[in-house]
Amino acid sequence: MQKKFLSNLFLIILLNLLVKPVAIFGIDATVQNSVGAEAYGLYFSLLNLSFLFNIILDLGINNFTTRSIAQNPEVAHHYWGRLIGLRFILFILYAIITFTVAAFSGYDLQVFLMLGILVFNQLLVTFIAFFRSHFGGLHLFRTDALISVLDRLLLIMICGSLLFTELAGRDFKIEWYIWIQTICYGFTLVLAVILLVLRTGIPKFTFSPSFSYAILKKSFPYALLVLLMMVYTRTDSVMLERIHENGAYEAGIYAQGFRLLDALFMFGMIFANLLLPIFARMLKQKESEITSLFSASREMLLGGALFIGFFCFSHGENILSMIYRNDLEATVPSFKILMWVFSGMTISLIYGTFLTAAGELRSLNIISGIGVAVNIVLNVILIPTKGAYGAALATLATQVSVAIAQIIVVHLKYSVTLSWKTIVSYLTFGAVMILMIVVFKENDWFMLIQFFGGLILLMLLRIIDVRSLIGLLKMEK
Repeated sequence: MQKKFLSNLFLIILLNLLVKPVAIFGIDATVQNSVGAEAYGLYFSLLNLSFLFNIILDLGINNFTTRSIAQNPEVAHHYWGRLIGLRFILFILYAIITFTVAAFSGYDLQVFLMLGILVFNQLLVTFIAFFRSHFGGLHLFRTDALISVLDRLLLIMICGSLLFTELAGRDFKIEWYIWIQTICYGFTLVLAVILLVLRTGIPKFTFSPSFSYAILKKSFPYALLVLLMMVYTRTDSVMLERIHENGAYEAGIYAQGFRLLDALFMFGMIFANLLLPIFARMLKQKESEITSLFSASREMLLGGALFIGFFCFSHGENILSMIYRNDLEATVPSFKILMWVFSGMTISLIYGTFLTAAGELRSLNIISGIGVAVNIVLNVILIPTKGAYGAALATLATQVSVAIAQIIVVHLKYSVTLSWKTIVSYLTFGAVMILMIVVFKENDWFMLIQFFGGLILLMLLRIIDVRSLIGLLKMEK
């Protein structure tokens, strides 16, 4: 089991590294370059609006399915037939809530067609995740890994042929991008259904209210947590587009800086998903090694995040110029702030994962509720005058507030501490990185000096301990 788990983890990371960065920076960024900040900003705002309530489409069903099928593979044939009806009911509820929020937000009717396609895309994405939960439960890990990146791979092929050739024959439209996503999701979903039918057979489609209610009741605290987290991480661009006088443009500027943050968070989540079952097992068995594992994980992720923060703050202009060709000067201030946001996110990935494994969902929901309040209030105050930069500041304050609250809860309830040696290591790292900026800022080799100097410093201070990382990967699931 250990070998199978680690090989699957390696395969998923490898496929994500090969495909998703190309989709994010090669395709998505090029689309924004082609259509402009204003058109992309409107799309980005609507996309995040469609994200806000997509937990309603799941409500913990995928987690329930994976766990149940893993324990009883023979029920796979029955489960997805019984849950399809519930999925469509949840989609109707999700669509009603999303369109109602859009109407009260003041979007005009012309925008609703674009939002409607994005809402439908969320349905397709949810069903793909639903069938992937079956593949995971059946231990069809290679199939799961393939389906996890197929839509992005198709997007690269189709959009790439239009963006980088004369095949389109005219300027690229943002509406094309949305429809191409629909095609990619649709093809991936059809293939997932075919592969599952070949494995389990055609199910009998039924709807059981009592069965559906039991699942939803059990998963509600988790669903509420995901909803609150989605609100305080995705509402910025929606509010930015709505309440700033030049909202669509500012949302486009924000999207350019947010894209790299989103990519970093995606890979951080892979690490967190590895830690969750390990933490859960160790907490249940009351293993003493959990403190050292927690500390090693925190240092590795947070150390890397701080390095990224300093590096991107120092070289924001150069990094953005490698990806975009428009509005670089306007993007730099918000981008530099957003790169520091990743440090707060990293703390939440470690401490939040630990609290989730410990079953502290009530504490996490209270903290996330505070995060929502902080985010909305600060956005209302900062966005009208500071635009994308104000939204970035609000995001930073929110993530730091949530991270501090999670740290307090973990350190009060569990025997996990932050040693003075670790604190001194972080302070030393920060001081040396600042010294590098002061001394080498005008040097032509500054970027290389800071990059390699920062990595070496992380290892010298044992903030990133390669041996601890290897030990983590060798642990049983």
